[in-house]
Amino acid sequence: MSGAGPSAATTRSAAEYRIEDLAHASGATVRTIRAYQDRGLLPTPERRGRANVYRDTHLARLRQIADLLDRGYTLASIKELLEAWDAGRGLGGVLGLVAEVHGPWTDEQADRITLDELHAKFGGVQGDQAVAEAVELGVLERIPGREDEFLVPSPQELSVAVELHAAGVPLIAISGHLRELRGQVEHIASRFLEFTTEHVFARYLGHRPPTDADAAEAASLVRRLRPLAQQTVDAELARAMRTFATRHLQHHLCADTPLTPGPSTSEPRSVPLPPETMQAVQRLVGPQNVAAFVAAATEREVHARTLDALATSHHESGRICQND
Repeated sequence: MSGAGPSAATTRSAAEYRIEDLAHASGATVRTIRAYQDRGLLPTPERRGRANVYRDTHLARLRQIADLLDRGYTLASIKELLEAWDAGRGLGGVLGLVAEVHGPWTDEQADRITLDELHAKFGGVQGDQAVAEAVELGVLERIPGREDEFLVPSPQELSVAVELHAAGVPLIAISGHLRELRGQVEHIASRFLEFTTEHVFARYLGHRPPTDADAAEAASLVRRLRPLAQQTVDAELARAMRTFATRHLQHHLCADTPLTPGPSTSEPRSVPLPPETMQAVQRLVGPQNVAAFVAAATEREVHARTLDALATSHHESGRICQND
């Protein structure tokens, strides 16, 4: 009949794929699709004659797998999630939690910059090595097909580098400082996540994967707690900078003011511990391991509290070059 809609056969055909077609639609290779089948990550395709027939459910599953892989999940953990979904447990909350954690942790918007603009900002033509260093550090990202243009994930970070260079800091020193700073900040981030996981999120992540309701509640908490890490670091950094800027100024203005106050000797000294503490440690690790345990515990605590210890271990001096 003229003007009639597509037949059922046509609709069914439009939603069917040979493995080569599925690979083209999903962006995966034929080899990858077969590997996913072997690992149980994809539903078994329909066998029609000598060929396998795939449907939109297979395409959707491949896209989910690709998304989770991009977010750092292993195939083993993805399989657990998908098996829970196939068993009837919803994954809406879990995928919402994944999206919340993977989302931006700053309001800063990425920008673009041309090579000429980069040269202008740094006061001259920068060598290939300097650009490659910036790309390696993630300060710049290459744009496919554009040799003279870069993505700037954090314009604020690039502006800091520009100001430091204008003040006389060599680029090699800036990149070295950023590498060192990044390692320290990653340690802080790791500690913050350990802390919040232990005291907040552990109760939601007891099941693998978590229930839909628990994952949704955890995602809500991530939104609430997201700014706390930066706010805490900002406050502690401001306090530490005030303390140490004063100390550095005293050191450079007054010849007799040490840069790092404290005992000048590096000789070890004894610190008495309560007998009950020593007995508890001895019961825990054995007499021969007491010293190593105390040393390791002390070092771990020092690392965990580095910023706070640096900022609060010494009172800020109220005057520069105070006279006796």
